[in-house]
Amino acid sequence: MDSEPTPELFLPEQPLPPGADVTDSKEGAHVPSASQARLLVFVAAVLWSTSGFFVKSPYLAGWSGPQVACWRAVFACLALWPLVRRPVWSWRFIPMTVLFAGMNYTYLTAMVKGSAANAIWLQCTAPVWVLLVGVFVFGERAIWRDWFMVACAAVGIGMILFFESQGVALDAVLWALASSFFYAGVVLSLRQLRGFNSVWLAALNHLVTAIALAPFAVAAGHFPSGMQWIFLAGLGVLQMGFPYTLFAYGLKRIPGHEATVICLIEPLMNPLWVFLAWGDRPQWWTVAGGACILVGLGVRYLWPARAPQNA
Repeated sequence: MDSEPTPELFLPEQPLPPGADVTDSKEGAHVPSASQARLLVFVAAVLWSTSGFFVKSPYLAGWSGPQVACWRAVFACLALWPLVRRPVWSWRFIPMTVLFAGMNYTYLTAMVKGSAANAIWLQCTAPVWVLLVGVFVFGERAIWRDWFMVACAAVGIGMILFFESQGVALDAVLWALASSFFYAGVVLSLRQLRGFNSVWLAALNHLVTAIALAPFAVAAGHFPSGMQWIFLAGLGVLQMGFPYTLFAYGLKRIPGHEATVICLIEPLMNPLWVFLAWGDRPQWWTVAGGACILVGLGVRYLWPARAPQNA
């Protein structure tokens, strides 16, 4: 979800990651079968989950979050822009692109400064902020599963904040929480942009992010070299650009809530890759707090999939 992330149009519409929508089918593109669509979404979620693997690589040690975010956006553009068809402009894109750049800045700063698990699990609280804005600003109706998700997120966030405040990674937790706010802002912006092509929106978001964060990359005084090019290219193309396209195609055939359930594998696998590759083990309170957050998300999105008549 980072997603980077994404990473969704949460509540009351079903979720999609930033830059994805279901409108491409109107353009006559190939629509996959249901089984193919589920596989596409699953592969996208697995690829999204590799953000920690790339960012926590020793080859990128010492890099700041904005530096990494800029170069990731550059390589994501290289993957996405050749796929753009008939780009159009709307002034409504401005809030979306600004929020998307902020989401990348804060999320990757959180991941650089703290644990990958904290970064991804706290960013996953974005649906809570979307729900609260929907209910208290737009007057949308919430159901018991929504409030259960809010309660679980509050417990998880509180646990992580309490224990991290005793150590040196509190700033990373705050950056991760900030990323969830920006993520929610992207989601709310994208609710108004469902009629636009998903790949075009994703490409535009990453282009603006690359331009906005370029001063941070230049100010760092050094450019990638050697294996750094490989990891940054992998982060931009394999972890960000390519999965967006897979997810957009998958959503042409399966409903949003089913895609959301499949994508819950991303926050579960993200810290696993980091641990297996680089030995970065999450603290017990991160695991416990993240579990609370994921339980809330699971109940919110798994329940209607199993018992839609009770929604």
